[in-house]
Amino acid sequence: MRIVDVCAFYTPHGGGVRTYVEQKLRIGPQLGHEIVILAPGDEDGVVERGPNARIVTLKSPRFPLDRKYGYFASAEQLHGALDALAPDFVEATSPWRSAGLVADWAGAAPRSLVMHADPLSAFAYRWFGQVFSRRTIDWQFSVYWEHLRRHSRRFDHVVCANSDLSRRLAEGGVPRTVTLPMGVEPGRFSPLNRDPALRARLLAACDLPESASLLLGCGRLSPEKRWPMVIDAVNAAGQQSPIGLVMFGEGRERRTILKHIAGNPHVRLFEPERDRETFARILASPDGLIHGCEAETYCMAAAEARASGTPVIVPDGGGAADHAGDGAGMTYAACDPAAAARAIATVLRSPRRQPQEARTITQHFAELFALYEDTRARVRMAA
Repeated sequence: MRIVDVCAFYTPHGGGVRTYVEQKLRIGPQLGHEIVILAPGDEDGVVERGPNARIVTLKSPRFPLDRKYGYFASAEQLHGALDALAPDFVEATSPWRSAGLVADWAGAAPRSLVMHADPLSAFAYRWFGQVFSRRTIDWQFSVYWEHLRRHSRRFDHVVCANSDLSRRLAEGGVPRTVTLPMGVEPGRFSPLNRDPALRARLLAACDLPESASLLLGCGRLSPEKRWPMVIDAVNAAGQQSPIGLVMFGEGRERRTILKHIAGNPHVRLFEPERDRETFARILASPDGLIHGCEAETYCMAAAEARASGTPVIVPDGGGAADHAGDGAGMTYAACDPAAAARAIATVLRSPRRQPQEARTITQHFAELFALYEDTRARVRMAA
């Protein structure tokens, strides 16, 4: 099949969507499909990524609130590009404007809406959750819910990477929800990557001896990740026994987070580690991974830590929670630093368990594309 991903969230500057896109461009052709990423860009262009894999950009305005991203401003432009590409299957991978544009396209190809974002959890519930119930917030954001319900009826599937999001969408009247978890890079993450010398160096950077515990946090430095809460939880747990926290990430909240660290020598913030082999050793070497975001659609950091044999300490909502099952870690009440501190203490007292075989991103794409092939065959038989 020729699969066209209308990807409004793609940017060459990084992020989880770019990682997913790069994996799709590599794995899709291996599974016998042609992958085209249709994305907003500064200019019209085509970037070839090998046989049956390319990125097509349409000249588009920059998104005012985050200028790393563009947005599809013209329905005529996007529909013309889809007509020219003649896809066998179309994906809309943003729940915002591009979902409506793809739904409105007059082509005959079946299509899916892939939820790479959970805006209500990332924004509305986070902003207003301490004042109003979720039911009240959902009512206040009824325009967004109606947008999802209206457009989802015109898609063959609404694909979610975690069961919590699928459940909430289905309960909110969004039909055809399907849960298809993502997965980790095959052969990359393993407990065999554990490096005691690296662990000792990271603890030394936190002004602590090897006998202390080491926690890892990694991800974008943005408000929904709740890094100040994570720091507070680690500091509270560290009152009982010494704990170092090393964080790897970049983003617009860097100054806020450094201010919150307030010179604490046991908490260190580093730039992201770009070398994948080194990052795999970092993930396998601490005593736990701590995460604060309850709005993850999958939480790749927790998935990779679990595959590395590192226990995860994660909120009980969103995609992160799925990675703590089967003894792989512990969940805590989301947004509660005291609950997170208790979970940290429990995990650090517990022996490590042998990890189960990790789900890979190749398995994810094989299942996703099989779903698309079945849908296409069904549509053709009904025509």
